[in-house]
Amino acid sequence: MTASPGASATVRSGPPDLNSGQKLMVFVLSMTLFGLANIVTEVLPEFSIGPVDIGVSYLTFVPLIIVSLFNPLYGALGAPLGEIVFVDLLMGDFSGIGEVEGYLQMFLGLYIAGCMVRDPRRPVQLLTAGAMVVVVDKMLSGIVDVAKVWFGIEDAETVPGLPESILLLEGIDFAIALVISGVLFGGLPALFLVPRLYGKIEPLLGLAPRDPAHPIPLAQRGTAVFLLVAIVLAFVSAIAAFMEEILDGFGVWEPDFIDQYGQQFLWVGASAALIVLAVLVVAVRFVRDSRRDRAEQEERATREERTEAGS
Repeated sequence: MTASPGASATVRSGPPDLNSGQKLMVFVLSMTLFGLANIVTEVLPEFSIGPVDIGVSYLTFVPLIIVSLFNPLYGALGAPLGEIVFVDLLMGDFSGIGEVEGYLQMFLGLYIAGCMVRDPRRPVQLLTAGAMVVVVDKMLSGIVDVAKVWFGIEDAETVPGLPESILLLEGIDFAIALVISGVLFGGLPALFLVPRLYGKIEPLLGLAPRDPAHPIPLAQRGTAVFLLVAIVLAFVSAIAAFMEEILDGFGVWEPDFIDQYGQQFLWVGASAALIVLAVLVVAVRFVRDSRRDRAEQEERATREERTEAGS
């Protein structure tokens, strides 16, 4: 029986798997870079117009670059942890159990955005992904805030004369964050940087560039499974936010070092993130050199065996 052409070839059904070391490298890289980015946002100016704050929530393009070039799962897991470790904890502004809400919401936003980028060289995909990070994060956060007021857990911040102003304020905050963090500091810088980094930064970590022909799916077991997991995580984030209010700040640690020592204290978090990043770079170089030396030894041994066999 004659086999059809290509039947013997191995068909790759998805992106290549990462080993544990590569997963850790992507996780730590995302954590440190987003931690540094959030330290930068601490010094950016913010303006208030009545109850509405206008400022940069976060530099979306930093984690967006990671989840667009590398596996989005480990990039999305690391980025929000960087904010918690290098900003909230080290700066003395840790909100306890309430941090779970922000972590899960940002994780979902980044992971969905990373999976939406099928080809990192396509500007439209990068712009859409940048907006998606903010849409998911701020939409879930807004729903939780409205639910707190609805169930009487938290007092509403209202505008006199507007009985439904909580919805209006949440809508305005959402629109501002979408424009500033999602587009101006999200998709636009990413569509300039990602195509220029594509294929150049991945080999430094021993990774192959993402293949547009084999995009990363939202979930290996199907979209329905992912939607179920996303709903569960969103529900858990809401419960964490409710528990923060009910338990009156359980686990909160707020010595507020910036107020005590001034803006220069931000260098503590920045230095810690840079040290971790430097350790990662050294580790990556060591692993890369070790693999290269091992490959050269194996190639030399193979040549010697062939020479002996030929003689």
